Amino acid sequence: MLIDRLLANLSVRVEPFVLCQLSSGWRMHLPGPPGVTLHYVLKGRGAIRGPDGKSHPISKSRLVVVPPLAIHVLETGPEIHDELRINAPPAGPPMHTITAGPAAIPDLIIACGVIDVRYGRSLGLFDRLREVLVIDLSGIAQVEAAFEGIFAEQSQTVAGSGTMTGALMTQCLVHMFRRLPDEGQHAVPWLMALRDRRLARAIDMILEDPAAEHSVESLAEAASMSRSTFAEHFAAAFGRSPMSFVHHIRMQRAVELLEIEGLSVDQVSSRVGFASRSHFSRAFKKHTGTSPVLFRHAANAGTPPASGD
Repeated sequence: MLIDRLLANLSVRVEPFVLCQLSSGWRMHLPGPPGVTLHYVLKGRGAIRGPDGKSHPISKSRLVVVPPLAIHVLETGPEIHDELRINAPPAGPPMHTITAGPAAIPDLIIACGVIDVRYGRSLGLFDRLREVLVIDLSGIAQVEAAFEGIFAEQSQTVAGSGTMTGALMTQCLVHMFRRLPDEGQHAVPWLMALRDRRLARAIDMILEDPAAEHSVESLAEAASMSRSTFAEHFAAAFGRSPMSFVHHIRMQRAVELLEIEGLSVDQVSSRVGFASRSHFSRAFKKHTGTSPVLFRHAANAGTPPASGD
């Protein structure tokens, strides 16, 4: 089943959540971070508007998934008369609270956070999400309990908190997959692709060994499809050709390996399928904007990598 396949290959990282509180008649403008924004409604009713301006009603126990880089708005009440603009939410721990309106009487309370969810460590679950998703998780006590656990973990700095919050968020995502309506699945095209066992076999083949000498022919054979049919179905699901996808996964895996202190550029180059260090370095810089050496140094120092040779 799809959920079992996802769980066997899923990795989840959760950034600290922020509590957003709104009084009736208030609107809160939120930034669009590089990652996927997740909202879980703890109390009240309101609406969320994405970049396209479309309003999505939300209420208690609704889980909202906002695409990467999508500036969006939360609001509540029949008429909006005040607003608050947030350019950069405060970072935790402990958990922070952002309030729009009188703090004593919030009508809408939402847990807001950024998550990174990957299948096979390299394939971003929501990479091609282009619209806001709203999923009704009401009546599922485990979801509320999971979020309470996440808040408790993120309110303190203790060993293993990252692993614990990832496990708790995975529970929430499983319930989301179960409730995700057909229209939502089409909004996340590769979820539909994994329902096709033929395409799933090819994807798993790439993720299990990105360094292998993959070709459209070998992947089509693994999928038991003709070359042209496979290429067409693959592009429809992932928005890129099979070999472009292979290259993307290799670069994503290289990023992961370079973040491991002590691993040389030559070792990383070999592990992701490049026979030439110079070829790998050019490809990596084109993909990330910086050289492998500078990326590794920045990762070891805990600073953002700068562009350069």
